[in-house]
Amino acid sequence: MSLRVIRIVCIAIFVAGIAGMIVTSINGNNVGLVTTIGLSTAISALILMTASTVANKRRLDVFDDARAERIERRIAELRATGADETELRALVRDSIDLGRSVS
Repeated sequence: MSLRVIRIVCIAIFVAGIAGMIVTSINGNNVGLVTTIGLSTAISALILMTASTVANKRRLDVFDDARAERIERRIAELRATGADETELRALVRDSIDLGRSVS
C-alpha cells in the first residue's frame, strides 16, 4: 500500500472520528462509544506517523569525526597565517548551510 493511500485513509478516519465523537456526545453521551471512536482516531494517527517515518527515503546526516578534524586543522593553519578565526568559522557555517540547501 502506498504512503498516499495510507494518508488518505488516515484523513478519512480523522474526519469521521471527529464527527463521530461530536454526534455520539450529542446523542446521549455514550462514553464507551466516544472512547472507542477516539482510540481509533489515535491509532490512525500512530499508523500515519509510523508509515511516514518508514517511507522517508532521505538519509540522516552522520557526523564524520575525521572530516571535522581535517577542517579544524585547516582552520588552525589559516589562523596561524593571520586569518581571523571568527571569519573562518562564519565561512564554514555558511558553507554548511549552502550544502544543506542544495541537498
